[in-house]
Amino acid sequence: MVVSRAEEWYNGETAYLLCVGAVTIGPGVGVKRNMSIRRSFMIEVNGLTLIYPSGKGVFEIDFLVKKSKIAGYLGPNGAGKTTTIRALMGFMQPNSGTCSIGGLDCMKNAPIIQKRLGYIPGETAFFDGMDGDEFLKFMCDMRGTKDAARQKQLIDMFELDPKGKIRKFSKGMKQKLGIVAAFMHDPDVLILDEPTSGLDPLMQNRFVELILGEKEKGKTILMSSHIFEEVEKTCDTVLIIRDGRIAAQSDVKTLKNSQRKGFVLRPADIESAMKALKAAGFEVKRLPGDTVEAVVTGDQVDRFIKTAAQLNVLDLDVKTQTLEDVFMQFYGKEGKQ
Repeated sequence: MVVSRAEEWYNGETAYLLCVGAVTIGPGVGVKRNMSIRRSFMIEVNGLTLIYPSGKGVFEIDFLVKKSKIAGYLGPNGAGKTTTIRALMGFMQPNSGTCSIGGLDCMKNAPIIQKRLGYIPGETAFFDGMDGDEFLKFMCDMRGTKDAARQKQLIDMFELDPKGKIRKFSKGMKQKLGIVAAFMHDPDVLILDEPTSGLDPLMQNRFVELILGEKEKGKTILMSSHIFEEVEKTCDTVLIIRDGRIAAQSDVKTLKNSQRKGFVLRPADIESAMKALKAAGFEVKRLPGDTVEAVVTGDQVDRFIKTAAQLNVLDLDVKTQTLEDVFMQFYGKEGKQ
């Protein structure tokens, strides 16, 4: 049989687990390294429901992540991101539904999956008695990784000195150590829960460079993050989770364009313009410099253009909507949908 060495020392939320790998017991049962499964979707979640005794959890979650794509997973603390990730890692048994990675069931094949992918948990706790370089060697030994070239590249990239007791490392150093451990065996699939937490802006940019490089190599990544710019730069698709349910999912561009747009006008008569736009049913806000912003949803564009055509408009601009703007439409005061 195949058992996960991780199960011997995984201890709830406080344990640090970076796909420690599988240990083969008995002849002829080992897992082939670099096993390739050619599938259109590498991560599949179907009807996933996982409920805690408090009644909170995730409910009927459905999403797919295509091979060689990066999906951003957005939501505030407690929305269900980490719960979803725990199910994908095989740490928690769902009440119903299924999830799979590379065609393998996340519960039944957890040891195999953990060996093959890279994982950064939202809360990391290491073996405090270990040195950083000792921990990296431990991870290599557990996975059977022989080539340390990638590890050295990552250490240099993030300017990490892994020597010394981990318990003396700063939050940022521990996060760098987690990143190195997650990427150093060149996994095809990565699950990253707030991977840049604790990193300074320079190292956050380095991480974006790393992710984009992995994307070029064809890696599949699911990444939760609170840094919207980071998600916009790296992700192909975005999932927004609210109260344990998927509130929206789309590619980044479509999601941004399908929501509200801000048109900024500089009319010859600002009072008349505001009155006309309000009468047409648009949310209007006066801005500095005798300009007006009209908020327009996707199906109101034609009506806005016809209304604006009746005004004496000296200048018109479209306010670029960020991913954060979209997110706040689901979580802001006006975001109840």
